[in-house]
Amino acid sequence: MSETPGGAVAGPDGRPRCPWGVSTDDYLAYHDQEWGRPVHGDDALFERLCLEAFQSGLSWITILRRRETFREAFDSFKIASVAEFTEADRERLLADPGIIRNRAKVDATLANARVLADWPAGGLDELIWSYAPDAAGRPAPVTTADVPAVTDESTALAKELKKRGIRFVGPTTAYALMQACGLVNDHLAACVARRPTG
Repeated sequence: MSETPGGAVAGPDGRPRCPWGVSTDDYLAYHDQEWGRPVHGDDALFERLCLEAFQSGLSWITILRRRETFREAFDSFKIASVAEFTEADRERLLADPGIIRNRAKVDATLANARVLADWPAGGLDELIWSYAPDAAGRPAPVTTADVPAVTDESTALAKELKKRGIRFVGPTTAYALMQACGLVNDHLAACVARRPTG
C-alpha cells in the first residue's frame, strides 16, 4: 500500500482511500459504500446511535462484523418495537453471543428506545441533523491527523441528547455518529470516496 501526497492509501484497485478503509475487506465495503454518506430517518439514525454506543471502548470492526446479528436481536432497530421489549427480551439480549453483551449498553439501548418512542415522527432525524456544521467552513482533512475526535458540534449534540434523556452518548460517540451518517465529510482530501455531504 503506497501513500499519496494527500495522506490516502492505495486500495486493492489502486485508487486512493482513507488508510483505515483498506485494512480489511469489511472496512473497504463500509468505507466505500456507507461511511460519510447522509443517513436520514429516525430508525436508521437510532441504529447508528446504538451501534456507535456499543462500539465505545471497542474496535468498529467488531461491531461491523456483528451488525446483522445486532439487527436481528434488536428487530432492525425499529424504535417502536425496541421500546416494547420486555425483561425477557433484555435477558435474551444479555445471553446473545452474537452481540456485545454489555449490560449498561443493552439497558441504554432499551431506555433510549422508550424515550424516543414518545418523540414526534422525524424528531430524532431533525435534532441530529440540526447539529451538522457548515460544510463550506470545513477544509477537507489531508491526513488522518487532521480528523478530530470531538468537535464543538458533537459536544453540543451529546449534551442535548443527554438533556432529553438519551444515555451512553458522549461527545466522541456523537462525533463518530456525525462522521458515519454524513453530517461531516471526513474522507481525506485525496480519497476516492470523498463526497459533499447533504
